[in-house]
Amino acid sequence: MCGRFAFFSPSEAVLRVFDVEDMPELKARYNIAPTTQGPVVREVEPGTRPLETMRWGLVPFWAKDEKIGNRMINARAETLGEKPAFRNAYKKHRCLVVASGFYEWRKTGNGKQPYFIARPDGDPIGMAGLWESWRPKGADEETEPLLTCTIVTKEANASIVDLHDRMPAILNPDDFATWLDPKKTDKEELHDLLDRAGKSVMTFHPISKAVNSPKNEGTDLIEPVA
Repeated sequence: MCGRFAFFSPSEAVLRVFDVEDMPELKARYNIAPTTQGPVVREVEPGTRPLETMRWGLVPFWAKDEKIGNRMINARAETLGEKPAFRNAYKKHRCLVVASGFYEWRKTGNGKQPYFIARPDGDPIGMAGLWESWRPKGADEETEPLLTCTIVTKEANASIVDLHDRMPAILNPDDFATWLDPKKTDKEELHDLLDRAGKSVMTFHPISKAVNSPKNEGTDLIEPVA
């Protein structure tokens, strides 16, 4: 699974990796937690990729209560087309959740030790995601919709499987356009794309347990500890 991530990449790296049309000023975040805002790239119009923020925790368009999103932070790649909560978004609303790295916890004799996981070259990663637009029942079209997202996960690759058996589906930049294109609806093509996602080598190191509290922020959260 993926329950926490960070975003602190420079604008130049985000523009280069994601080819976004609009790069707003975003504050560096070292402890992005469920129900808070995180950076997302989606295709609003053909060939147009803005970077924006959405609340983490998908609220399906048909939901009666937005609180359902609290438990929809991850979506298993293996069952995207089957689960009612994700089926519509998988078909029409795919996105990239942008991160500089993410966190995972390894069980130890003294509880759980957190680790920070990132690319060896420091480039930002594009985690396969789904997004939805939701309005309360009875709301009119002038009501600002709530935009939410979830992170797609799959089996962990060889470089981090010792930490956890799941990881975000990190897409290859060459596959970004296919994943974001809402006209791409062939399930076999999308399945193949997710199948080859997340195979890049990742590096990790132990960090302070201060990351356990979403109230904590700052660069010290990603610093290695003994």
